[in-house]
Amino acid sequence: MAKPIVIAHRGASGERPEHTRSAYELAIEQRCDYVEPDLVFSRDGVLVVRHENEIGATTDIRGRPEFADRRTIKTIEDARVEGWFTEDFTLAELKTLRCRERLPDLRPQNTRYDTLDEILTLEELVALARDAGRRRGRAVGLYIEMKHPSYFAALGFSMPSALAGVLRAHDLDRAEAAVIVECFDADAVKAMGALTDVRLGQLIGEADARLTPSGLRDLAQHAHAIGIEKSLVTGALCADAHAAGLQVHAWTYRPENAFLPPAYRFGKDPAEYGDLERELADALGKGVDGVFCDLPGVARRVVNRTF
Repeated sequence: MAKPIVIAHRGASGERPEHTRSAYELAIEQRCDYVEPDLVFSRDGVLVVRHENEIGATTDIRGRPEFADRRTIKTIEDARVEGWFTEDFTLAELKTLRCRERLPDLRPQNTRYDTLDEILTLEELVALARDAGRRRGRAVGLYIEMKHPSYFAALGFSMPSALAGVLRAHDLDRAEAAVIVECFDADAVKAMGALTDVRLGQLIGEADARLTPSGLRDLAQHAHAIGIEKSLVTGALCADAHAAGLQVHAWTYRPENAFLPPAYRFGKDPAEYGDLERELADALGKGVDGVFCDLPGVARRVVNRTF
């Protein structure tokens, strides 16, 4: 078995506000194999790096009176969401905002970095990864998630086409490039497969027929890997996925008790760190090929100790 990959989930998001230059630079310093950006659109069709298109919790926009009238309510994938949305702002407007910690109650230490970073574009992250890879002599991979592609398609934005264009412009639309593109939407994954030769990941968040041996073989027709919620990982599933020709990348490994199964918690405080290293080691023992982790330095240490 090849050495599992360490995927920095939204950068080193356990130690810096997520999806910021600071978070990505720290993750690279901690020797991750891939950084994981989520993509949404600006009003003028630029791909920007945010976990969601609603940015009320991750930027300083709540305190920006000039944008107060942009607050609205939208329905996104059958969910009613209130706030401010990237597609209602030009890139120039988004660039005036500053990023904030999304989980201040669980990660108060990260709030010291609030308002230090602006919103990144995909182009800027590609350049950051390229330059860092040159410095360290080994590629910094991009594990890119397309967010809400059908929602954006209804607004006239094709995420697969836009993403393929950026990758092509940087000669990253090749199978051997250090790029994996993932999405929960299988149609969007298939669209990327028709547009580029990059490796593809099918995200799966709950048990369904796709996780049976026959379902996994079907998935292997359009994907190279499954990105699977960590509670679904078993040794049998990993063996079945490997038999189908799929890699297994599990998400998301976080240090706080709030995100850990009871067996790995220390104490009762949701913000207290539990035994993340043991949880990661157990996942590696089941045969996963990669882990999405908010503390990529910890994941690197566990992978290196195990393999």
